[in-house]
Amino acid sequence: MIYRLTYPSGEYEVKGYLGIPDAPSLKTYPGIIYCRGGIYRVGMVNLHWIQDFINRGFVVLAPSYRGNEGGQGRDQFGGADVADTNAAVHILQALPMVQSNNISIMGFSRGAVNAFQTALQETSISRLVLWGGVSDLCATYDERPDLRKMLRRVVGGTPSKNFKAYQTRSAIWHVNDWRCKTLIMHGTNDIQVDVSHAKKLHQALKEAGKDTELRLYHGFGHHLPPQVHDAVLDQMVRWLNESTLPPIRQLE
Repeated sequence: MIYRLTYPSGEYEVKGYLGIPDAPSLKTYPGIIYCRGGIYRVGMVNLHWIQDFINRGFVVLAPSYRGNEGGQGRDQFGGADVADTNAAVHILQALPMVQSNNISIMGFSRGAVNAFQTALQETSISRLVLWGGVSDLCATYDERPDLRKMLRRVVGGTPSKNFKAYQTRSAIWHVNDWRCKTLIMHGTNDIQVDVSHAKKLHQALKEAGKDTELRLYHGFGHHLPPQVHDAVLDQMVRWLNESTLPPIRQLE
């Protein structure tokens, strides 16, 4: 079942979605926070993705972020709205059907900005997945002229004028603080978030001695065709459920 949530995050009431397997009273389940991509009505929470996780045995909580879908406050693209993701972790932990010591977080596209910060701040998060994720917001500003106006307004200026705000939102600058096991997934033909974001972050994490896996999906873009998406999601769930990732065939 998927439920619409209103929950407190600091001074605000924000929106999100909770997905629970049909028979929660019979057992407990691992939990996962799903951080949506985009901003405002672009890249809203994908209910099909929530159902996919439910079908694979997870309790899912997906924040919409403040200022979206009727929530109070203003989405800052991984600024103060990270508090909404942190609050979602605490809600998930408190649910009786959730294994409180078995909570992961996945960030898709822009959601990677929220996901990595929450993974650094919340000690209960044991595994982090970045799927087609932004890891360097300065690079995004350069690569996506169509996003520059929004980024100047939401983040607060250009990277040259407000570098600290962009740095805070960029995983590549925080690898030394990393503490959880990380899976990075990316299509090599992604034109919305260049694959260099994945490669550079993976290399930086390796050089910092962190536990990281990189999965590149050759010839695919930001969004995968349904059959490929399902196969990739199965690979991700295997990684989440196992202490080590066994060799698997890359999708060509």
